[in-house]
Amino acid sequence: MQKDATSVLGTPQSTQEQDTKKGLSWTRQDTTWMLSLFGTAVGAGILFLPINAGMGGFWPLVLMAVIIGPMTYLAHRGLSRFVCSSSIPGSDITQVVEEHFGIGAGKAITLLYFFAIYPIVLIYGVGITNTVDSFIVNQLGMASPPRFLLSGVLIFGMMAVMVAGEKFMLKVTQLLVYPLVGILAFMSIYLIPEWKMDALQVVPEAGAFLGTVWLTIPVLVFAFNHSPAISQFSVSLKRDHGANAARKADVILRNTSMMLVGFVMLFVFSCVLSLSPEQLADAKAQNLPILSYLANVHNSGFVSYFGPLIAFIAIVSSFFGHYMGATEGMKGIIVKQLDANKKGISEQKINKFILVFMFVTIWAVAIKNPSILNMIEALGGPIIAAILYLMPMYAVYKVPALKAHRGRFSNIFVVIAGLLAMTAILFGFFR
Repeated sequence: MQKDATSVLGTPQSTQEQDTKKGLSWTRQDTTWMLSLFGTAVGAGILFLPINAGMGGFWPLVLMAVIIGPMTYLAHRGLSRFVCSSSIPGSDITQVVEEHFGIGAGKAITLLYFFAIYPIVLIYGVGITNTVDSFIVNQLGMASPPRFLLSGVLIFGMMAVMVAGEKFMLKVTQLLVYPLVGILAFMSIYLIPEWKMDALQVVPEAGAFLGTVWLTIPVLVFAFNHSPAISQFSVSLKRDHGANAARKADVILRNTSMMLVGFVMLFVFSCVLSLSPEQLADAKAQNLPILSYLANVHNSGFVSYFGPLIAFIAIVSSFFGHYMGATEGMKGIIVKQLDANKKGISEQKINKFILVFMFVTIWAVAIKNPSILNMIEALGGPIIAAILYLMPMYAVYKVPALKAHRGRFSNIFVVIAGLLAMTAILFGFFR
């Protein structure tokens, strides 16, 4: 006669351990989340990373490739653990902050959270418009359409997917990310014959070398950032896995980080080695993603047509995750303000207001066409570093639920990385 698991293993706890292991095994839903987080990160930051990182030379880029994997994984793991530490079911990051730090700190960090993500959403409005406009003019040989009309149609299309709901958005993201990964890898390999190996012989002095890495860290932080999706990702895991949510998140985030570093840094190296520093500076001046610039200067039909396609898919897939985070932050601000003033308003009206506000402001900035790299450096980097790198580490030493994670070297590493990102921004302002 077959014995049950409890009698064989001795204690009910052993059965619980078996259930835990089964719950932590990889599933199709985990793959969906990994691709969604990957898609959130692979956006304007990735497409502009080769420009900023490459202008400093090849060898600083090697050091960046070594440090960005641990930076990305440990920082996002910390933020996910912070969200999962809530004792209130269904709490997103804005509610968790208030639960642990009080109403005043909750308002302040919710405001910071919003302003860490909202500028990135604006960047995507500019990026998608410039990418499509460049393709129409340079690859299709047609006249540039009116910018206000082109940007309006593109932004409306991206927002329509978000309005359709989270499940639909995840499906669309998954459909976009598969071809994105494939074409990104193929493009990286395709450019290998164009590599200019003389770049390997240029080794900057130690001071210039470290200075280049330091000043590029904010763009690295931005380029690999998928924190806007971490809140809803963690809430979803907590709903499905309960007390095991943080451990489940660790596995998914580790695999996401490895996937990002592998595909993205190969792409960055390939782009940097196939273009001269002068060409990278020209791409920055034209305010174009690296792939759109490659399409314009390369004689290959493959690069000319697939380059803008990758840029388009990358921006759209990343827009979804950042839009989700920005609307979550804005809703938190509005609800907290209404609660403080003891005013009631329907959730439907709040959602409509946010929808109109987002569309109008993204559209206005897309028409204005400011420098994307300047926006990344000035707006995205420092606030992302504060929210993603520093706040969760502060919480580890203040929140009793995170006590088990204290006293680890990884915490020091994340804090140093966050401080380097923030000080690099300040140095850039005053140099």
